[in-house]
Amino acid sequence: MPGNLTLDALRELVDAGTIDTVLVAAVDMQGRLMGKRFHAAFFLSSGYKETHCCNYLLAVDMEMTTVPGYKSAGWEQGYGDYMMKPDLDTMRVLPWLPGTALVLADLMDHAGKEDINVSPRAILKRQVARARALGFEPMMATELEFYIFENAYEDLRDGGLSRLKPISGYNEDYHIFQTTKEEGLMRDVRNGLYAAGIPVENTKGEADAGQHEVNYRYSDALDTADNHIVVKQAVKDIAHAKGKSVTFMAKYDHRKAGSSSHVHQSLWTKDGEPAFYDHDDAHGMSATMKHFLAGQLAHAQEITAFLAPYVNSYKRFTIGMFAPTKAVWSADNRTAGFRVCGAHTKAVRVECRIPGSDVNPYLACAALLAAGLAGIEDKLELEPEMKGDMYSATGIREIPHNLREAADLLNASAMLRAAFGGDVVDHYTHAARWEIGEADRVVTDFELQRLLERA
Repeated sequence: MPGNLTLDALRELVDAGTIDTVLVAAVDMQGRLMGKRFHAAFFLSSGYKETHCCNYLLAVDMEMTTVPGYKSAGWEQGYGDYMMKPDLDTMRVLPWLPGTALVLADLMDHAGKEDINVSPRAILKRQVARARALGFEPMMATELEFYIFENAYEDLRDGGLSRLKPISGYNEDYHIFQTTKEEGLMRDVRNGLYAAGIPVENTKGEADAGQHEVNYRYSDALDTADNHIVVKQAVKDIAHAKGKSVTFMAKYDHRKAGSSSHVHQSLWTKDGEPAFYDHDDAHGMSATMKHFLAGQLAHAQEITAFLAPYVNSYKRFTIGMFAPTKAVWSADNRTAGFRVCGAHTKAVRVECRIPGSDVNPYLACAALLAAGLAGIEDKLELEPEMKGDMYSATGIREIPHNLREAADLLNASAMLRAAFGGDVVDHYTHAARWEIGEADRVVTDFELQRLLERA
């Protein structure tokens, strides 16, 4: 479901004094919304056509450090501008921010002629176009898990992280009573998203104290990624307004369950028929679906850097905590990296359980789509289904153990270089290696506690 606001409707809301601010935001490498707040009158006069931003937004890390070594932007090139071109189909009112509308923007060259190759939204758009050229419409859904804390973000500065207090005191997976206590926040999340045009379905307690999940209806791949970004922003905004904080880290505490962002995927024909369904197959899987899944399995390890982009991401892959450790497939089995859901129905689909909630949805969806389409194009045969407990299984394909391993596999991926372009693979390999270098450089609390006295 695209945004629910047209320019004419926005003009009426501005004239009525209901809207006075328009956020124009692009998505950066880390999956954050970056942009400007426009006075609504200026946006309506000319801002809806374009605005500009420094091109370092696709060449910095989480700390906004100007990372050296990128080919797309740097001191050598003088850090010029990108055009931010509002995609008016994404425009919507944000009920949780008074008087505010949001529109997502594509990052383009200064003249507005071409998308920037390394822009996450552009990367996904190219894979969607590739699927459509093959006669398919890729449909996806992402699930988002996160932790809610009693602490406000401001209270966590200057050593306050040691005082993190989850909003509940026990595992609240599916608990109605415990989540009743949190309805003041989660009701506002559901209702705010619904009013913003996000087809939210439900929220629920997840598998640890203070952990929640929000689910919203599947859609085409680009719309799903757009919705994911707005959902994440809404949860943070609403929690902050209530004096709470949330985290979308994949693993905020080694003793706690990680937070995932499972990605459900299927292909549909141009006539609106499910291309993954075959009534006569043992699992209801068509040949197209088998090739698609085979491609994702064959390339699972080399796309993992897009599914688990940080050093911390790999700490989520823990035995017995519902995060996978093996990149194999199984029907309705939550211990496998790829789970076939909806077997024997027209809703049959692939659920990739590898991504954590720290993922950039555009990059994750694009990488999964690229691998699946490669399987279709190469007519790869699907390997046999694995059954039982994948945690205890040996001698089968594993998820890379750390970002260093995943970055090397990404860099060496002929499939991704063909699908994304060598410049894109080089760009994101460089980003991963910068993250590794920063993690290697910094002394951690773990090291201090373990070594300060006893080393």
